[in-house]
Formats: sequence, structure tokens, C-alpha cells
Amino acid sequence: MITVFFKGLGLIGSSLAQAIRLAHPKMEILASDPQAGTTAYALDHGIIDQATIGFDQVERADFIVLASPVSQIEADLKTLAKLNLKPGVIITDVGSTKSTVIKAAQPLLAQGVAFVGGHPMAGSHKSGVQAGRPDLFENAFYFQVPNGHLKATKQIQDLFSATHVKWLTVTPQEHDQIVSQISHLPHIIAAALVNQTNQRFKTQPLGMRLAAGGFKSVTRIAAADPTMWTAILQANGSIIRQQLTGFIDQLHQIDQAIGAGDQTAIHQFFNQAKVSREKLNQPARAPFYDLFLNLSDEVGAIAKVTHLLANHHLSLINIQLLEVRDEIDGILQLTFRTAAEVKTAATVLAPHYEIIDRGD
Repeated sequence: MITVFFKGLGLIGSSLAQAIRLAHPKMEILASDPQAGTTAYALDHGIIDQATIGFDQVERADFIVLASPVSQIEADLKTLAKLNLKPGVIITDVGSTKSTVIKAAQPLLAQGVAFVGGHPMAGSHKSGVQAGRPDLFENAFYFQVPNGHLKATKQIQDLFSATHVKWLTVTPQEHDQIVSQISHLPHIIAAALVNQTNQRFKTQPLGMRLAAGGFKSVTRIAAADPTMWTAILQANGSIIRQQLTGFIDQLHQIDQAIGAGDQTAIHQFFNQAKVSREKLNQPARAPFYDLFLNLSDEVGAIAKVTHLLANHHLSLINIQLLEVRDEIDGILQLTFRTAAEVKTAATVLAPHYEIIDRGD
């Protein structure tokens, strides 16, 4: 029997464990987590077969998945290098930074142990074992840093096959530069905006209650786990600070343009962003194609849309409600795999809904 050991069973670890259960129901899954209630929940819901403490029984593992905050992953790698692990064991992690993790894995790699760095580019504003689900990563990108262990890399892909992710092989440096700009920096910006807005409305609580639409869309990720993000910023601090400086420069430029009443500079600021943002929805990012439509705020509205699509055998990759405001129509974003499906969906839905030509 193949045994998989999870160290950390929050949102990511729980979701991966459930995906393993789907694809490989005969595998044995062991897990430890600093919160006793987490493993108890996982046992009660059949996510794992056995709960352990720390690295107890890790020597039985054929696969070890480190799914804790980055700082803990680094400490765990150093601990594992001192343990008597099973010959041929494969170790991977799900940390949001890779350079410091790979550095911490050097003692293991020197021993010939197969360590493959990993990072699934998906998550949720929710956290904890209860938020995990096997389809959390579907169609998301999953970075891997093989460290020369190509066979082990393929075995991990098979282990997590039920996630239906898109695998990408990168160097640690490439990974950290990319995720810092498209993930780490946006989380900082979202958190700062929420904090600044909360402070602004400290004596006007109605202001926070009215916050909706674009504000909620922009700041949704600010609800992420603060422990995890503290560890990420510590691990990838130098790169994040460089990109944060660039962002502050952008704010300074628009501040100066507003102060000077420079209409041309202000227009250019928004136009450049609009053009760049619209590129995300162009076919170059296939296989994802979006369709937007107005949706009334009423019970069962989304169900009616999906029912119409299902009747025409159209499968969605993703669905998202944008600009949600009480008593006002929202915009429903439907994502399909092909341009042909978008065209068919538009034909099906046009008699019932207003189709929106939207680049953002």
C-alpha cells in the first residue's frame, strides 16, 4: 500500500488530500496539523485515514506533502533531513515562494532524496480544513521545481491527477518573480486598501456597510490567512519590496497628475491599464474565453443561466458574479474552454439576457 503523509492540513493540504482520495482511493493518507481539531475533522469526514503528531510515522511514507506556511515548510525540510525516511520517498511542498524553500531542502537533496518544489496557483479567501475541496485547483496552474528529479515530478503529477491542473516547470527565481507581481503584491494592495478604508470610515460606519461592487471585487483576497501571508512576505521580501516600490511610484505619478490637473496624463494612466487588462481576455490566454451578461438580483437567477447552458450541453470552466449590489443588476462572468462555446452560449442566452461587451 502506498502511503502519503501530509504535514499541514489547511485549505491547500485538505484539498490535495481529497483529490488523492478521488484518484487513488486505495492509498493510505496520514496527516498531522498543529490544531488538533483539524485532523479530527479530517478523520470524521474521511479525508485522512490516520492522524499523527508532528512527524510521527513519517518513515512509513512513500510521499510527503508539506502544506504549512513557508517558514514552517523550511523548518520541516531541515527536520526531515535528520530523520530515517523510507528509501525512495518523494517529498514536495505547496509553498508560495520557492527560492528559500529550495535552499532549505539542500541537505535532503545532498542525500539523494527526491524533493520537488511545488505551488498550486489557486486558493480561496476562506481557510482551514473545512474549506478544502478536491476541485479547488481545477484548470489552475501548478508550478513545479524538479531539482533534477524528473521521474519524481511525473509521479507527483499522477498523485495529484484528480486536481486537473496545468503543470508548469520553472526555476525558483522565475517562480518568485512571477508570483510576487501577480499574487503577493495584489494581496498587499488589497489589505492596504481595506485598512485605509476602515480607518477613513472609523467615525462613519455607514461607509463600510455601503462598500460593494468594485470595492469588494478588488479587496476580496484581503480576507486571506494572515499567518500564511506573514510567512510569504518574510520569505520573498526582497523581491516583493522591489515590486512594491514600483507600485508606489505609479501611485506617486497619478497623484502628481491629479494635483497638476494634467488631463492627458490621467487619461493615459487609465487607458494604458484598460488596454493591458483587456489583453487578459483575448484568445492569447486560451483555453479560457469569457462571456458577460447582466443578471437581475432575484432568487434562482444563476440557476436559470446554468440550466439553459446545460440544456445545450455547454460546460463552464468558471462562473463569477461581478459588481454585486443589493437591488441592482450584477454582471455574470461565464468562462468557457473554446471560442466556439462562447459563441453558442451567447446565441442561447441572448434572447433572455443582455450580453455585455466588457474588456475588464
